[in-house]
Amino acid sequence: METTQERNGGRTRAQLLNWGPAILFGVVLPFVTYGLLTDRGVSEVHALLLISLWPAAENVLYLAIKRRVDEFGLMMLVLLLLGALSAVAYNTTRLVFIKDSAIIGLLGLAFLGSLALRRPLMFYLGRKFGTDGTPQGLADWNGLWQYPGFRRVQYQLTVVWGTAFLLEAVVRVVLTYLLPTAAMVLVNNVLPLVVVAALVTWTVSVGKRGRARMATTQGAAPADH
Repeated sequence: METTQERNGGRTRAQLLNWGPAILFGVVLPFVTYGLLTDRGVSEVHALLLISLWPAAENVLYLAIKRRVDEFGLMMLVLLLLGALSAVAYNTTRLVFIKDSAIIGLLGLAFLGSLALRRPLMFYLGRKFGTDGTPQGLADWNGLWQYPGFRRVQYQLTVVWGTAFLLEAVVRVVLTYLLPTAAMVLVNNVLPLVVVAALVTWTVSVGKRGRARMATTQGAAPADH
């Protein structure tokens, strides 16, 4: 019989598989590649466009390994492609950074706009990072939608995440005019992770309170989910 330690170890491995590639392809590789390219005479604008290929590669690898489309990854890839297409018209690094900020703002609007859909975006984001990705894990997550409390929390989380992304976009625009390009490259890659980490921490807290309420009102089985 599986022990608690083994279950916790399995969850940790699943989280590393979810977050590890995002950190590698979204922060480490872009930052290192930017320095290598500019040191070899590549213009700042071209370097910024080239390092955007790393997140695209992450999405391609996910599809090749998992043999299925990741809804959240697909959304990010679409935003990335829109940004790359718009960036070809820019000839200054400042406008490239502003373009990135605009994409984050669009992401925030997408979250808020999804409130009008059958299920908000946070439901799919939670399914990606809140499960181990197995068919059983996905089915368990989908089954939670039947509970009114779970649905209410998903809408609440979507509002907060969308608003946070809009605020992040504003901050990044301001910093674009205050920081040099090299510093802004780091900020441009680290700030989103800081914002997401804060949102995830808050989301986990909300989830724990929600499970406690479900345990009280509906019994132990829904609480385990």
